[in-house]
Amino acid sequence: MSLLQITDNHDWKDCRSFFIDDNCSDDDIQNLRKIADVKIKDLSFEDNPNLLIFPRDLNCHGDKISESNIISMNHRDEISASNIMGFIGINETQIDIKSRFAKDDGADYFLHYMLQKVFAINLFDIKHSSNKENIFDFLVYLFPYFLKKALAQGVYKKYQKNEYNDARVRGSIDFNRHIKYNIPFRGNVAYNVKEHSHDNELTQLIRHTIEFIKTKKHLSFILDNDLETKECVAQINMATPSYNMRERNFIINKNLRLIHHPYYSAYTALQKICLQILRHETIKFGKEKDKVHGVLFDGAWLWEEFLFTILKDYGFKHPKNKDVSGGFRMFKDAKSDDDIDDNYRRLYPDFYKDNFVIDAKYKHLESGVGREDLYQLVTYMYCQKTTNGAYIYPCKDRNIKASKSQLVGYEGFISVMPFYVPQSANSYEEFVDLINN
Repeated sequence: MSLLQITDNHDWKDCRSFFIDDNCSDDDIQNLRKIADVKIKDLSFEDNPNLLIFPRDLNCHGDKISESNIISMNHRDEISASNIMGFIGINETQIDIKSRFAKDDGADYFLHYMLQKVFAINLFDIKHSSNKENIFDFLVYLFPYFLKKALAQGVYKKYQKNEYNDARVRGSIDFNRHIKYNIPFRGNVAYNVKEHSHDNELTQLIRHTIEFIKTKKHLSFILDNDLETKECVAQINMATPSYNMRERNFIINKNLRLIHHPYYSAYTALQKICLQILRHETIKFGKEKDKVHGVLFDGAWLWEEFLFTILKDYGFKHPKNKDVSGGFRMFKDAKSDDDIDDNYRRLYPDFYKDNFVIDAKYKHLESGVGREDLYQLVTYMYCQKTTNGAYIYPCKDRNIKASKSQLVGYEGFISVMPFYVPQSANSYEEFVDLINN
């Protein structure tokens, strides 16, 4: 398998020279072309069941994630990367898209730090390498987060057809089994009952994933890294008394169709990540021809969610466009809105509180703010009657200082605030110390 290693928001001339160990074939170039210039919204789960994309809902963010290409590629084999980070592969070709803050040796401390904060991953040290197992480690790191989310809705249960052979008949008699096991008659009757059960193919899939992770020495600690995870693992163990390791492939095949249950909505993502972990060997060695696999994160979404882990402690609200929660109206009277564009318009800044609006930008702002971004922030400030607005973006250069400019009219202030990402750390632990200070 060949591995191409690039970073987000960058252009790469002659992509062949960026393959690890210069291991690039004509087949790799053809595989890249199958991924290049394909919009994320066109990578459906039905066609690519082994691809995970975050955010889960591509329409929850204002930056039109669904319209983004993972990579772009021209006829000269030059590649351009956007805000998308993570791992993606097709056939025998894999792409590792690191953040632009990754070190030259491949250690991407900043991406891992954001993931740790956003997904509440309790890790004290993360091993970094350029090998092809990174994607599997990512999946395992994410597993406890989705396990907790799912079990917060209760242990999944569904109607199961169970077979019994005793004297307490409470279902339909199974004559074939009865003749087979109860002739001559010994007082028992063979019958079938449909019962609500926690022991079903989905909880079995989760149990198989837990048992599989236990066999990985460098990752098994993730299952008892905190009390809540340990309790969730114990709940699944109790719910699956019929667990049998030899039935793993059977259980996987029974879960290939994702569940969609309004009460157990969080289980869909957990089911998908379990399938990817358990089927990793099949995926890794390209046994599914022309199927895209991997884990991708939109940098703009991840940066915004990371900032919220900090700003929420200072009283900032984080409106949700998709959920229609938070935010505020543009017009006092809804009829005014109907007269203008027939749309009950609400505004959803990234963060706001009394007298302050913040716009999170993952893209480069060293060269200035774009016109549309500027007009958007001014609109938020005007409708909220705030006198302070700011852009926050990550940067490498510690010497770049925040700037502050005053508007005419209501004379509010707009600031451009760099968030310094340490570049000198030699370990993840050192990086955490530096960024926290």
